[in-house]
Amino acid sequence: MKQFPIRRIAILYLGLFWIACIVPAKQEPFRPKVGEFPPLEKAHSYKGELTFVDHANRRGSIRIDGDGRFRFAAPSPFALLPYGLVRYHGSPADLRDIPLGTVMYAKAFLPPDPKISTVPVLPLDNRKKKYGYAGTGVAPAENHIFLFEDEPSYCKRLGLVWKLKEINLNEDQGIITARRESKSGNGDVHEETFSIDKATRFWRGKEHLHFNDLIEEKILPENGVQSLNDLLVLLGISWKTTPGGVFKRFHISDVWLDELARERAAQIQNETHKTFIKSRWMPGWVEQVEYGKFGRAKVTVTLFGGMNQSLYADFKKGQKAMLASSENTLKHWAGGTAGTAQMAGKGILLEVSKTKKGIPLGSSGIQLSLETNLVTEGFRPGKIIRIRPESWPILEVPREEYIHHTRDGIDIRFPTPDIFHIFPKN
Repeated sequence: MKQFPIRRIAILYLGLFWIACIVPAKQEPFRPKVGEFPPLEKAHSYKGELTFVDHANRRGSIRIDGDGRFRFAAPSPFALLPYGLVRYHGSPADLRDIPLGTVMYAKAFLPPDPKISTVPVLPLDNRKKKYGYAGTGVAPAENHIFLFEDEPSYCKRLGLVWKLKEINLNEDQGIITARRESKSGNGDVHEETFSIDKATRFWRGKEHLHFNDLIEEKILPENGVQSLNDLLVLLGISWKTTPGGVFKRFHISDVWLDELARERAAQIQNETHKTFIKSRWMPGWVEQVEYGKFGRAKVTVTLFGGMNQSLYADFKKGQKAMLASSENTLKHWAGGTAGTAQMAGKGILLEVSKTKKGIPLGSSGIQLSLETNLVTEGFRPGKIIRIRPESWPILEVPREEYIHHTRDGIDIRFPTPDIFHIFPKN
């Protein structure tokens, strides 16, 4: 048997090592485990136009920007993970807050449990499949979204800004050339052209300005080409069909011209979401149940992340609280005509603790322990719950946002994923 010199073997291993370093590892589709927050770096990323929302079931459809012609891409269904984060104008949001047509960025995974997926379960390699002129990447199997954010939120998270270079106006519509780059001046620079029209909203300080206001101030021309001198802004981006045979050009829906305007937009959205969470209760999942006597139990839960800090501050040790069973769409369970408050377990918050390091995205790092006198089937480790501190109002949710234990089977309560269709052709 021929023996290879040690030096040759060493060179061979060194060569394989450098190849492994230079050629990036292939990112395989990742399926989160139930009861664990997945690592964001394993998520599949895409962006597209929000085309449909079923807010009660935390799902919808998005026209994904693949490698083909954007307008040919059929809307692809998505569902939010129970701990999935939605960001709009740089603040927490619910799907109902986001206008259709908004361009959103998604970080998504395979469904944790395909059997209860509220959207179609697709082949693992579906992102590689070509859909006619729409191209590939427009219907990924990773349709359970972990992080869903609009352009201002995306820029805020990554420290990016837009600089407006030039505008070319033809009466009531035109084209803007803009450049997105890091605030620090490092990193990649992305230049793009957008459509703009008289429906575009401009925000400056506490003012909502019209297209014609900026023309009167000579910031925009009445017609023709004008330099915008690298005006630093944040943009709201949507999509509209474009004349002239252009297959894809995104549209500017909003322009925030200064920091005060950007802060106000975030603040308004923040207050909207705080009010919403107080009416639907804080979501989380069960970590541990310690059973006591006569139906009592100590239930320890982890609160989901991404909310305003003032909401978490409302949970205080020694305070009364209500704990209700939920499910993966964050819908409440109800019994008969009884509402959420009537079906919830009641008790005292025995412990409120927060982890200071290593908090994964999706988690608040806050754990609560509640001693309750009512233990339901939903109070098991890994199960989704909603919890309300006594300082929040008791409000009953509308019919579409709760599950009736006798009238809503798993096949009809969503409704089923059959309402969605993945188009195989143009």
